[in-house]
Amino acid sequence: MSEGIKDHSGLSEAAAQSRASVLRSRAESYIALSRHDAAIADLTESIALAPDNARAWRLRGESHRMIERYEAALEDFDEALKLEPDSAYALGSRGQTHAAMGRLEEAMADFDHALTLSPDSLWILEAKADALVDLDRLDEALDEHAKILALNGDLPYSWVARGDLYQRMHLYVEAIDDYTKALDIDPEHVRALSRRGEALRMVDRYEEALSDLNRALDLDPDNDRALGSRGAVLSELGDNEAALTDLDRAIELDPEYVWAYRVRGEIFQELERHEEAVSDFTQALHLEFGG
Repeated sequence: MSEGIKDHSGLSEAAAQSRASVLRSRAESYIALSRHDAAIADLTESIALAPDNARAWRLRGESHRMIERYEAALEDFDEALKLEPDSAYALGSRGQTHAAMGRLEEAMADFDHALTLSPDSLWILEAKADALVDLDRLDEALDEHAKILALNGDLPYSWVARGDLYQRMHLYVEAIDDYTKALDIDPEHVRALSRRGEALRMVDRYEEALSDLNRALDLDPDNDRALGSRGAVLSELGDNEAALTDLDRAIELDPEYVWAYRVRGEIFQELERHEEAVSDFTQALHLEFGG
């Protein structure tokens, strides 16, 4: 790792460019290893040596984004786009940064521009779909997911992502169909199993839901969301003690799992354990609304 920016005033122009190139390449490996501070150090030195290289600015912006230094990331992406105004990568990454900061309209402008330059970029389409969901423009988000699946329907994640959107829209039959397509590609896709189990629960297909959630938890025993969903299913099937065991474990894994507190509170209420019910509902209110 570079120890600060060194004095390279004695280097020839060719040597400076060569060193900057190696630093950029090493930074890319640091990024792949999620060693973003090391990448930023290399890229800062590289930029000092060769400030007109857009790639260095873009890569440093990406590292800043990954460690949530969003203002620094925006500054770097702006510099990269001054040098390469038609960089779909820099536009898409800047859009992701805007989205992370809650600047959704600015994010959408960057995504739309990027997609005019690279219309088949899956990651930019996915980022745009996520921003549309955050803007509550769900039908438009579905349109983006349709484009993603048309480009590459062989990725189970793509089917799961649209299934999650259908589930958010309370279109459970459509969600189940998409999760099933994901599982046709990868029968051990934990999220698809867990989310299909939850969708099956929502349409009162409890035995099928339990089968999916059992399989998800066989593959990933500490999946808090699958535990919470299975707890709800077990309660519907009349096994409240087993349901409480799952919900206790889900909350142990994620003490801020609001939905699990609510479900557990309802079970406690049904069992007339009202002090415990009050405690869980109070915690749910505190976590969700701050009071």
